[in-house]
Amino acid sequence: MATGLPPPARPWAVLQHVAHEGPGTIARVLADSGIDIAVTRLDLSEPLPDPAGVGGLVVMGGPMGVHDEADHPWLVPERALIRDAVDNGAPVLGVCLGAQQLAAALGGEVTTGPIEEVGPGQVELTPEGRRDPVLGPEYHGLSGTSVPCVHWHRDTFTLPFGAAHLAASRAYPHQAFRVGDRAYGLQFHVEVDEQLARAWRPLLPAGVRLDEADVARVEAVGQRILRRFVATAIVDQTAATGVPS
Repeated sequence: MATGLPPPARPWAVLQHVAHEGPGTIARVLADSGIDIAVTRLDLSEPLPDPAGVGGLVVMGGPMGVHDEADHPWLVPERALIRDAVDNGAPVLGVCLGAQQLAAALGGEVTTGPIEEVGPGQVELTPEGRRDPVLGPEYHGLSGTSVPCVHWHRDTFTLPFGAAHLAASRAYPHQAFRVGDRAYGLQFHVEVDEQLARAWRPLLPAGVRLDEADVARVEAVGQRILRRFVATAIVDQTAATGVPS
């Protein structure tokens, strides 16, 4: 019997590639927004989710590279799933390796950069980034155009055709991009909370520190940015389809 109520929102899929790089603040923000998540551990050979059942897609980081398909064969079907999600207008957030996978899935080139960028730092918003409804300062309360974050990468990417370039750092000009209204790639980490930081500290290169103050600063801004991403994605998708994501 028809109830007249909207169908329940589909869960968002979180693709995790290694034990210590879970969703962190992303999971909390999604839960606060009433969105269920289903975590798939690719490193444990769990199967990728059915695209038809995915309300949104979050692709996390990892120490492997986009071109390491021989050791990690799931990289290829993961890119296909990302492309399918973008083509179908689902919200997509790629973080670090996830941003590289998003770029590659949409035609960008992923390469190894000249230096490792690792540790607490910041990225600078481009003019397009300052106007962006997720990263723009007026939307998440920053007083300037720098976003505090944690870096941990050496690979980088070219922007996919038609992508909006949102952020850069001195070492790597392509730090964030948007494709359409709901697909974002962030080379840097804003999802780091204290629980993630505790897992990361023993694995960081010698001499790199991740102090509690750094984590608190990134977490505070990251929560606001991620809330903007989720809110914008839900509003846009509901307006387009009449159904929440």
